[in-house]
Amino acid sequence: MRRVPPADSVTSVAVLADDLTSAGDGAAPFRGTGHRARVLLPGLGAHVAARDGVVAVDLGSRLLDEATAVALTWRAAGAFAGADLLIKTVDSTLRGHVAAEIRAAHSGSGRQAVVVAPAFPAEGRTTVHGIQHVQGVPVHETAFAYDPAHPVRTSDLARLLPEAELLEPERFGKLPELIAGGGVFVCSAATDADLGLLVSSVPRPDDVLWVGSPGLAAALAARHSRDPAVPAVELPSSRRPLVVVGSAHPATRRQLDRLRTRGDVGTADAGDDPAAAAEVLRRSTAPVLAVHTPDARRTASDALTGDVAAVVRALTEDGLVDGLVLTGGETAVTALEALGAAGVDLVDEPEPGVARGVLLGRPRIPVLIKAGGFGDDGTLERLCRLLTEGGPVS
Repeated sequence: MRRVPPADSVTSVAVLADDLTSAGDGAAPFRGTGHRARVLLPGLGAHVAARDGVVAVDLGSRLLDEATAVALTWRAAGAFAGADLLIKTVDSTLRGHVAAEIRAAHSGSGRQAVVVAPAFPAEGRTTVHGIQHVQGVPVHETAFAYDPAHPVRTSDLARLLPEAELLEPERFGKLPELIAGGGVFVCSAATDADLGLLVSSVPRPDDVLWVGSPGLAAALAARHSRDPAVPAVELPSSRRPLVVVGSAHPATRRQLDRLRTRGDVGTADAGDDPAAAAEVLRRSTAPVLAVHTPDARRTASDALTGDVAAVVRALTEDGLVDGLVLTGGETAVTALEALGAAGVDLVDEPEPGVARGVLLGRPRIPVLIKAGGFGDDGTLERLCRLLTEGGPVS
């Protein structure tokens, strides 16, 4: 039987994610409440057991076929079933194999019940009467409906999970008895306070498979802080960062456009000739460099992310850059794999949904990871400044 931890003594946390940005922003809030937190690249989670600290495993399943994604999720949930907290992340805009992976994680983990809460209020993603919204608009009516890899077809969690019971915040007090009977519970939340109420309404957190986005992770981290805190790893400074953009989301493209208007940023498109792009950036004297996939929306392609990763490797090996801002989960994984990194040792969460840490491996350089749909037009500018100046984002 699993040990039942008191609310203030959770020491082992496992985060199962379908891409790298979800792994990062699922684990980062726990670093902020005193836990050691690491993000591991696809395939490495099989060699790590549930133990002291937070381990976030990128299963890389979002871009796989559903059957393979289900098998990976089921095995990972079984491997980490002994964690005090077991969290299955889902995209706050419902991209990916959401329902299939939730069911696989439930089966693999053996947990009594599933609590599903995908809201991320800090980024305008809310769940109202079981409908997922972005800035007040049902998600299937937003730009996420045109995602090149996983276009969102429905905002209705009841359609995705017809077996689930829908709960509004005023019914969260019923969760102890509902969880005792087992089942799947989709919980609406429009504010961080709603998510805090949800988490505090569950007296035995290890009875539950928690399913959500960074909003739920932050609420769980706040509820289960570690005292004394584990010291953070040393964060080296960066003299010259490289911004790596692979996401096709309009939010990231606006952020990239703003960077390109600056005279102190050198940029290159790696889509046609990565060697030529690397040479353009080698010749640049700008203090900040940026490499990106083509502006025109195209189907997700290993070739595109591979082209960008080739530029990252070339510039890093040449010693021309010593810090990374990675945008887009697939791009981030490909870039880190190109550098031979095992993952990221997390330091903090400087903005909602942004994870900052140090590469696990060589070179030990600072890295920031951001999902494509997160942030305002100035986000990439701020993250660059954070790498070069250090300290809090302002």
